[in-house]
Amino acid sequence: MPDRKYDLTIAAPYYEPYVSGFTQTARSIAEGMANRGWRVAVVTAQHDAELPLRDAVGGVDVYRSPMLMQASRTRVAPRYPMLVGQLARRSSVLHLNLPMSAAGLLMPMAPRVPVVSMLHSDPYLPPSWFGRAIARFSDAAARAAIRRSAAVVAASRDQAHASRFWPVIRNRNFAPIAPPCLDRRGGEPRYRETRGLHVGFLGRIVADKGIGYLVRAFHRIADPDARLLIAGNYHTVAGASNLAAVQAEIDRDSRVRILGELRGREVNDFYASVDVFALPAVAGSFGTVLAEAMMSGIPSVTTDLPGNRYPVTATGFGRVVPPRDPQALEQAISELATVPRDWKEQKARAARARFSVATSLDAHEVLFSTLRGRTAARQHR
Repeated sequence: MPDRKYDLTIAAPYYEPYVSGFTQTARSIAEGMANRGWRVAVVTAQHDAELPLRDAVGGVDVYRSPMLMQASRTRVAPRYPMLVGQLARRSSVLHLNLPMSAAGLLMPMAPRVPVVSMLHSDPYLPPSWFGRAIARFSDAAARAAIRRSAAVVAASRDQAHASRFWPVIRNRNFAPIAPPCLDRRGGEPRYRETRGLHVGFLGRIVADKGIGYLVRAFHRIADPDARLLIAGNYHTVAGASNLAAVQAEIDRDSRVRILGELRGREVNDFYASVDVFALPAVAGSFGTVLAEAMMSGIPSVTTDLPGNRYPVTATGFGRVVPPRDPQALEQAISELATVPRDWKEQKARAARARFSVATSLDAHEVLFSTLRGRTAARQHR
């Protein structure tokens, strides 16, 4: 049972030390608001039995609910809704990270607490009867949460308008706020091997990232000194990794490197090692890694999907190509490899201004403060 009151409780099914854009966003908001003097709690699933049920990380109180099982990308933690409710009732604002299969069950737990729902993406699950069933359940939960929310956040209007939840979102207080993205400059090019073109991908090794299409595109580049660096977690990813399929695409191309999961300064070193960044996703959402690559001065190519394309279209720092098109992907990579340095520096400054941690936290704090004020006014009636 929580023993203190909070200004903000963040409900996120995944959290540190699990690595993804989803968890980085939740952690950056939690720790960023704590650094600004807010009392912050995070409620998440205990995805590793060795993690403590209660912890303090980066000035944030972290509460973990034991997991019963994991089904595809859904973590089943029976006590999770109750724990969120307990924390929310002791908080001024509840920040809900979607998609979350338990979202619909959380609303009755704290009926008087203002809720901000943050839509990271529409749920994407493998095309099977089980995946479709889980997606329908998750969609129903998200709609229930959005209807109850005092405000809804998405990374861009592009993402929100294309979402299958837009008919519900449009009737709520909607705020487009890009996730806080880290400034990754200052790394050492430790992963660079030659003077040839180095193309990089960073993210979970899963089917919806479209990595196989990037490998096929790279096969079209004849330079023996070129390298493709693929970095990301493939051991403990939700929904299972497709590493075997990626390795099958690589075949005997000795120029491709699979670096595994990178953390902290390793990520900075990765960006310092590549000339062009590629995120060839087949399912759209805001790509934090894409924005961070551009903030580091690296031109980027991604696919023409709502939300996914936003960092590039908002800054003009890269190319947008059709999904599942290795030829267009290779052409865009080759074009970006030759752009002038001064143009890259100009675009990188624009990306840092738009996607920085401070810019995102400023917008979130305005929203949270407005709702916290409503809670305080209601308590003093």
